[in-house]
Amino acid sequence: MKISVDAFERACKVELIIFDVDGVLTDGKIYMGIDGEVLKAFNCHDGFGITNARKLGLKTAIITGRNSPCTANRAREMKIDAVKQGQMNKRNAYKELKAEFNLTDEQIAYVADDVIDLPVFVQVGFRAAVGDAAEEVKERAHLVTVNIGGNGAVREVLEFILKAQGKWDQVIRQYTTVEDLGGDYDLMQ
Repeated sequence: MKISVDAFERACKVELIIFDVDGVLTDGKIYMGIDGEVLKAFNCHDGFGITNARKLGLKTAIITGRNSPCTANRAREMKIDAVKQGQMNKRNAYKELKAEFNLTDEQIAYVADDVIDLPVFVQVGFRAAVGDAAEEVKERAHLVTVNIGGNGAVREVLEFILKAQGKWDQVIRQYTTVEDLGGDYDLMQ
């Protein structure tokens, strides 16, 4: 993992995390069936990370160049706050999201993999690149993940942000403590 000197400080300010889809939430492969249907594989670890981030108050969004029913369905399933599909000029979609959520650049993170993401990537306060991102993206990133796109890279970014914000312990606590007859019992004891 590559981490810039100011990555932790920048991650502390994040309120909205924007994801590209192909190559970030997926491995970048597009499976086309005989009848033209398109299938994409999404990683459950990334979805779990998004769910935890949302439970702890972070907003999430997607900006993608393609239009895909698979993406719309997965976004609905993960309760992504905003989805902008068919956005070859991602800067316009970014401006809309900033206005919609009333945020500044420094309050927004972007997870990217390719040069089409650069116009937005260079504007945000916290820039994360997946492990197999284009070199031009990695060079400008505050965080480069160990994992590649579609293989847990998004989860890595989300954990980094939640740890920077002091929220990660809340995630762990919710899975290691149970309520039984009004008392809390730590499962790790």
